[in-house]
Parts: sequence; C-alpha cells; structure tokens
Amino acid sequence: MRRRVGFLVSHPIQYYTPFLRELAGRCDLTVFFAHRQDAAGQGQAGYGVAFDWDVDLLSGYESRFLTNVARVPSTQSFAGCNTPEIADRISEGRFDAFVVPGWSLRSYWQAVRACRRARVPVMVRGDSQLAGRRGGAVGRVKGAVFPHLLKQFDACLYVGQRNREYLEHYGVPAGRMFFSPHCVDNDAFRRGSDAARGAGGRAAPGGRRRVLFVGRLVESKRPLDVVQAVSRLVSAGMPLELVVAGAGELSGRMEEAARAGGVDARFLGFVNQSGLPSVYASSDVVVLPSTAVETWGLVVNEAMACGVPAVVSDAVGCGPDLIEPGVTGAVAPLDDVSALATAVASVLALDIGMTRRALAERMETYSPARAAEGLLEAADALASGNRLR
Repeated sequence: MRRRVGFLVSHPIQYYTPFLRELAGRCDLTVFFAHRQDAAGQGQAGYGVAFDWDVDLLSGYESRFLTNVARVPSTQSFAGCNTPEIADRISEGRFDAFVVPGWSLRSYWQAVRACRRARVPVMVRGDSQLAGRRGGAVGRVKGAVFPHLLKQFDACLYVGQRNREYLEHYGVPAGRMFFSPHCVDNDAFRRGSDAARGAGGRAAPGGRRRVLFVGRLVESKRPLDVVQAVSRLVSAGMPLELVVAGAGELSGRMEEAARAGGVDARFLGFVNQSGLPSVYASSDVVVLPSTAVETWGLVVNEAMACGVPAVVSDAVGCGPDLIEPGVTGAVAPLDDVSALATAVASVLALDIGMTRRALAERMETYSPARAAEGLLEAADALASGNRLR
C-alpha cells in the first residue's frame, strides 16, 4: 500500500531536499513549509553573509508554503513560526502519518495537536544528543518534562546512535524508535567530486597535503582549534595547507592566527552548495572540532560522499556513526589541540584507496534511500496498530 505522508519543515533546507525527493518516490508525500526564508534570514542564521542557495530545493516533491502569522517571522525562535493553517491542511489531508523534525517551533506543536484531533499518527525526526544536555535546574526540568513531551509522538525516528541514546534516556520504548539516518545527496556530491578530480582539481603546491574546515566561523564549531592544530603540524615539519570554506564572526581572528602560526591558509568565504564538491575533492581531510552544539555535523557526510575522511571532536554527534578510527577518520577529545593535531596526522597517513572504499560503504547506510525506508517502516508499523506507549 502506498502511504499518504505529510511532513512539516520550517523552511526549504538543502539537507532535507534529497531525503524528501527519495521519500516522494516511495509514498504520496506533501511537504509543508512554515516560513519563507530570504537571503537576509540565511545570514542571520549564522552564515555570516546574506545569500540564497544555488541549488533547486523544491522540485521532485509536492510542497506548499503555509501562511506564517508570527509577529516577527523567523526560524530562529519558537514564536517565529506560527501557522494555524496547518490544522486545516492536516484535517483535509487524509494522511496515514505526519512528520515534524523536532519541537522547537510553535508550528510543530500546532501540527501535533492537529494530528491528535484528526487521529493521524505523528512522528518526530530530530538529532538531539545527551552530550549537550544541561545540568542543574534546567536538567531537572528536562528530566521531568521530556518523557511526557516525547509521549506525544507515536514514533520517533532517530538519525544515529547518540540520538537513539537520547530517546532511550527520556523513556522512549524500543518499539517506537525507527532508524532514519541523517544524510545528504551522496550521488550529487560523488559525481561533483569525481568530475573535479577528473578535471585535475587544484592540488596544493609543493606536494603539500590539504586540511579543510567547512562551516560557519563561530565559537561552537571551534575553527580556531583547526588553525592551531595545523600550526603544530607545520612546526613539526609536515607540509600542509589549510583551506577554510565559510564565513562568520571568527574570520578575522582565524586569519591572524594563521599568520602568527606560520600556516599557509586560504580563506574562501562562504561557498554555496554547487561549489562544495570541488572544494572537498581537492582536500585530504576535513576537520570538525565542534562542541556538543554540533548535534550531527552534515559536512562530514558531504566530505565522505566525496571520498574524504574526517577528524571530529568527541562531542560531535556523528562521530559514533561515521568515524571508524583508522578507517574512515579519527576522533579527538574536545578542546585538546594537541590531540587534534595527532588525529589529523594519523588520518593523513591512511591508505586513500582503502579509505575511499570504506567511506563509500558507510554512505550506503547514511543515504536518502535508507532514511526514507526508516520513515516508511515506522508509518507501516503505526498503520498496522503496532505501536508501544
């Protein structure tokens, strides 16, 4: 039976598009967007510059923009997405299941309440992890509230190991959890990187290896740690070049640190989606030393789809899923620059042929196809009445 599935998302997001297209090929999917994000809004979200994505985010699946009646429309605050219209869309949609990607926006709860009234099973797919859990009073409140909050969902789709542990911690039964992994458009990144390598790419001068950071240049991503780690390796005699693809408040400090540390660094600024495969293809390792605010780290998926191994901090959410030390990358303790440098050196010593084969195998699991399968497994289980409270 071909299921009818509704999916509410805050706004068109580049990481969701391949998943939604894959899902649309397997069910009757309608995607609702709570907000029309503009170039300025993207900049305010932390990218450092105003921009529009240069890839198509809307084709390949049916979608509708809801009317956002928030006083200050935004995706950055709970009240910024207020779409009471979703109640009518769910009432008339005759959905077999409905999905929200979390509980951080008013619109998501409007959808949950509407599903309850319409007797539509509702699922949540988020990526929270316990590593970012607060202690003290906030932690106690979460401990009391979150088990009740999560009972509002008939099924929970987990994107990886740490997300599953989070759900287990707050009392979600195993029978209500289904694996729907975080993913990117693996095929597009692989094709783009293969084409860039086939065209010769841009090799680092003098036979140097290239270390890459991709992301917003903000404190939580610890980009200065990458500069300092590369500086240590250069001082130890390793011929390296650092490439930084991103913009943000730390840009100036990073350039100063690179000069002071004797690091040959290229700062590309913000690089849009179509330009990323060639950036990955010309690099030897991507480094993401973020704090636990990095609940996953999809740049690691992008790099691995391009055949590039990764070094991440032990706080980054994707570590247990994507990093097999000595095979697909390495993990370093958070805020330990010396260990980060050692991890980078170890990955640069890997056999690239074996590494790329391992990365390709890993990406078969963390793919839009597997993400869609997991969601529809949950929808089938709910439709059959196989749900646990």
